[in-house]
Amino acid sequence: MTDMSLLPRDTIPPPVTLSQAFWYWLKLGFISFGGPAGQIAMMHTELVERRRWISEQRFLHALNYCMLLPGPEATQLAVYIGWLMHRTRGGIMAGVLFVLPSLLLLILLSWIYLAYGNLPVVAGILYGIKPAVVAIVLAAAWRIGTRSLRNPAMIAIAIASCLAIAVARLPFPAIVAGAAIIGMVGGRAWPHLFQVGGAAVHSSASYGLAIIDDTTPSPPQARFSPGHLLKVALIGAGIGAAVWLLLTSRYGAAGTLAQMGWFFTKAAMLTFGGAYAVLPYVYQGGVEQYQWLSATQMIDGLALGETTPGPLIMIVAFVGFVGGWTHALFGQDSLLLAGIAGAAVAAFFTFLPSFIFILAGGPLVESTRGNVRMTAPLTAISAAVVGVIVSLALFFGQHVFLAGGRIDWAAVAISAAACIALFRFKAGTIKLIAACALAGLMLSYWNG
Repeated sequence: MTDMSLLPRDTIPPPVTLSQAFWYWLKLGFISFGGPAGQIAMMHTELVERRRWISEQRFLHALNYCMLLPGPEATQLAVYIGWLMHRTRGGIMAGVLFVLPSLLLLILLSWIYLAYGNLPVVAGILYGIKPAVVAIVLAAAWRIGTRSLRNPAMIAIAIASCLAIAVARLPFPAIVAGAAIIGMVGGRAWPHLFQVGGAAVHSSASYGLAIIDDTTPSPPQARFSPGHLLKVALIGAGIGAAVWLLLTSRYGAAGTLAQMGWFFTKAAMLTFGGAYAVLPYVYQGGVEQYQWLSATQMIDGLALGETTPGPLIMIVAFVGFVGGWTHALFGQDSLLLAGIAGAAVAAFFTFLPSFIFILAGGPLVESTRGNVRMTAPLTAISAAVVGVIVSLALFFGQHVFLAGGRIDWAAVAISAAACIALFRFKAGTIKLIAACALAGLMLSYWNG
């Protein structure tokens, strides 16, 4: 029985087997649309309300921890809950199943895009989706801003970060470092301005006793041990280093795959505030520095990423696929294999740090929650992220609305309608993407 609505509220549900958890996480990987907010809400509904695997207080406790870490918080929350219930193997299983479907789907879409992207039907669909992406990015900035910009100091940090990346062209890591320094100083001088915002899910309702309830003792793996932290961190780092050295020995340190491994490891360490926050850094590296793909392809990749389940940061797989394909890593006769290799390398090095953070550092970082001096730098980074996302929307808007050197009023109209649907009517992302794709298809045939 997976739905515990018929079980008395004062009765603890039966233990969950690893097999039951496997099928749940696999299902979630295929239906987790809606970005991190939607994915977190979906896990809350299923795991807290229906199945009662974990109490709301413990769920929010885990969520607050994941929100303080770099990396996709919904993915890390899945890893955390899987780890809490079934130790290391449960955490690895939950995380892999959460991201694997989106990786496979994005590889398929990337292949269709590169092999058949010039077909009128594909071009028309992308024409409608790209203006919707501008609206979706603006909505993300608004959503994060309402949570992060709680006082004039946070607003000032957001404006400064937007100007720093859009006007001064400062690299994203420098903006993150600057915000962290401001947070360290501000947390000591004005601690009331740098309090961590609330969690993304708020509810005081009680759904009955859970398997991991408020009073359930922490399992052995959740008790902090310096030796355990060091062991898991070294094993995780060793796996990453071994894979990178293998790529280096086979293709050289200057080879595309080795460069991708190092670049996406750095990107993973900068993913504060979700995928939208790190996209400018991925753009700077993938388009400007390494030239794995063009600016137009980057926007198309984000459009495709919005249509798949799982974490949006999986757009790195598109970047890796296009980079491997366009650089013909294994020759012109093996473009698909090169694309798959690039996508796999990008995804592996992007998500590996998230697994290490949860499996190694969970108990230690949890003990610092509520300490303003520890969390203030992350609060400032969250504010800076809002400005970075706004700059990203401006960048996308410039390329979408002024693609031919003049204003594309049809694209502007689609984006405006998408904004109204998102802000006024709270439309779902998938329905919005589908409607805009249909509009783009109709306009392309009308103009054709």
